[in-house]
Amino acid sequence: MNHLPLTGLGVALLALLAGMVVRRRAVMLVGLGLVAMTAGSAWPVYEYGEKSYDRVYAMADDEGRVALDSHAKQAKKWIKLFYLTVVIAGAGIGVSWKWPKSLLPISLIVALLSVFCLMGGYKVAEEGGKIRHREFRP
Repeated sequence: MNHLPLTGLGVALLALLAGMVVRRRAVMLVGLGLVAMTAGSAWPVYEYGEKSYDRVYAMADDEGRVALDSHAKQAKKWIKLFYLTVVIAGAGIGVSWKWPKSLLPISLIVALLSVFCLMGGYKVAEEGGKIRHREFRP
């Protein structure tokens, strides 16, 4: 499940960008919905990560514990951006029904937020990989 916020959001962003390029309302709406769902999948990943912290900490070696603390710190820092992306994508769907011309600007904002989410999510995932995989450590 922890890969869904990144891989899913990447695919959703491609769908949104494709809709923006071809200027198809239906494709942009689907893209916004996919972005909202996949960015929203960061919430259960974050919650389950918080709940498993103590168990993983007990299993990790010293370097893994440092990586786990960094992973948790990065996750706490970036989760708010995922939430913001969900809210704006969802609101964009609703707003665009009332004001159809707002769809393209909202899609652009959501696309930019998605790129930042992917960058932050990559930082979180990079630290997470170092917890139990020594080969990922410098």
